[in-house]
Amino acid sequence: MLEWIFDTVLGLSLLWLAWRALNSPDLFKAIVLFISFGLLMALIWVRLNAPDVALAEAAIGAGLTGALLLAALARLRIMTDRNVSGASTHLAHPASPAQPPAGSRFSCGMLILLLPASAAGISYAVWTLPSDSSGLSLDVAENLGSSGVSNPVTAVLLNFRGYDTMLEMIVLLLAVLGIWSLGGLSPRPERPAAAVLETLSRFLTPVFILAAGYLLWVGADAPGGAFQAGSVLGAAGVLLLLSGWHPRARFMQWPLRLALTAGAGAFILLGLLTLLFEKQLLAYPVAQAGRMILLLESLATVSIAVTLAVLFLEVSSDHKEKVKKGEKE
Repeated sequence: MLEWIFDTVLGLSLLWLAWRALNSPDLFKAIVLFISFGLLMALIWVRLNAPDVALAEAAIGAGLTGALLLAALARLRIMTDRNVSGASTHLAHPASPAQPPAGSRFSCGMLILLLPASAAGISYAVWTLPSDSSGLSLDVAENLGSSGVSNPVTAVLLNFRGYDTMLEMIVLLLAVLGIWSLGGLSPRPERPAAAVLETLSRFLTPVFILAAGYLLWVGADAPGGAFQAGSVLGAAGVLLLLSGWHPRARFMQWPLRLALTAGAGAFILLGLLTLLFEKQLLAYPVAQAGRMILLLESLATVSIAVTLAVLFLEVSSDHKEKVKKGEKE
């Protein structure tokens, strides 16, 4: 009974946080609610016996995504202040509040219709599931010996359905390329970091690196793996950036691009080799499966960590040069 009460309160709290985050007019408050939502979601994944997903949710969904949203909010406020100050020199009278465009009202109406329909469809699918269904767990367990690892989650993500992980790596790379394509953003003013934050980053960064290495190594036998290790390592990079550390210019050229493309490139290369020799995409030889998965996870960890840290950087060195050149022109 206590577990049922706890789970009910947990589920209702999650729905309440989601509603408050979506309905809050204050963007900062909405981001804080979103981070709380992610932490609560991680706890729910633990209750569902999915520690791998819980680790990823806590590190990426709540931690790094929250940091990205806060950085985006800070940039939005800076750009809004500049636009307002620039417009005030040309307007003699304050502008009247604009009405939302018709397209925006139409989108809101479609969301109001589609969200309940989607929720009803998912609820019906879950409700009609057979109680004795084991899904694909039996098939995974039967073939676990040939996967090269003993953790079924790692076996699915890196072997049986490795192309899913390959596509996820490509999506992360495309996200970085999309941000880099926005070359007209103004650089954020650099400020010296507080002494407490600088000391904390020096203490926590080695701990994050050790934790990332542990999660990478243990992923073959227990909850962990490339995404969990990469998110922790990326959090170390974000912490260093917040404390005022900036990579040298030479590391922002080909070493950065090599680190960003290492994970996706390794998947693509290995996929081509397996197609050539094994006649199937990402079908590893049984004797070499464990080593190949460890290699893929190691490179994916580096790419994920660098990608998350780069996403947090508002403007890279190349973008700063473009901005300065545009201001001179």
